[in-house]
Amino acid sequence: MRQLLPSTALLLLVSAGTQAANLTKAVVVLEPPYNRILTLDNVTLKCQGTYPLGDNSTQWLHNGTLISNQASYFIKAASVENSGEYRCRKGLSELSDPVQLEVHMGWLLLWAPRQVFQEGEPIRLRCHSWKNKPVRNVQYFQNGKSKKFSYGNSDFHIPAATSKHSGSYFCRGLIGKKNESSEPVDIIIQGKSCTAPEGPAPPGHQIPFSLVMVLLFAVDTGLYFAVQRDLHKSMRDWKNSKVSWKQGP
Repeated sequence: MRQLLPSTALLLLVSAGTQAANLTKAVVVLEPPYNRILTLDNVTLKCQGTYPLGDNSTQWLHNGTLISNQASYFIKAASVENSGEYRCRKGLSELSDPVQLEVHMGWLLLWAPRQVFQEGEPIRLRCHSWKNKPVRNVQYFQNGKSKKFSYGNSDFHIPAATSKHSGSYFCRGLIGKKNESSEPVDIIIQGKSCTAPEGPAPPGHQIPFSLVMVLLFAVDTGLYFAVQRDLHKSMRDWKNSKVSWKQGP
């Protein structure tokens, strides 16, 4: 029986690895979809993922501390204290990757869906005002140079990003009679070569599982030949043994 332990242990490891791979990771989604907001803004955090059968619980963590068990987490009239790292978990799913929420103080904020883009992706920037106050004569700047002007507050849209669109951006506009500017935001455009190739995983990802299967086959084969050898040895010992009888007193 002791010779069966290595094979059994390997089977348990393979089974545990398969179950871990089947766990889904939750995803935190922001509405509106910006991780930089102004004080008194409202934002809803949603936890996307699949519930395991019979378990529809949701956990929310802020800077590692449990804060809610609701399906969504709503922040009304945000303050600087709401800044930090948010993560969620659904049922037995894996904990989500962290989402960093930044609450800024000021009159204007440049909204960007994220700060890192790939070449060819569209970019849409928006000049967001405190308490959504009306903004006039809005200008968008890249590296200190004006890129767009509008009398209202229209978005700055880049249909397909290239390396020349990397840089520091901010917006400026009139709120009442005040000329206000947002903090700068660094936008990075990465080349297509930096993206991971789509399609099936490379054969190298299958090497560990293949090695486990080969090892299991080798262990089972070794056990088979060991049992056969022991049986043949027992038969030879039985044939060569001599039985003697001795009469007792």
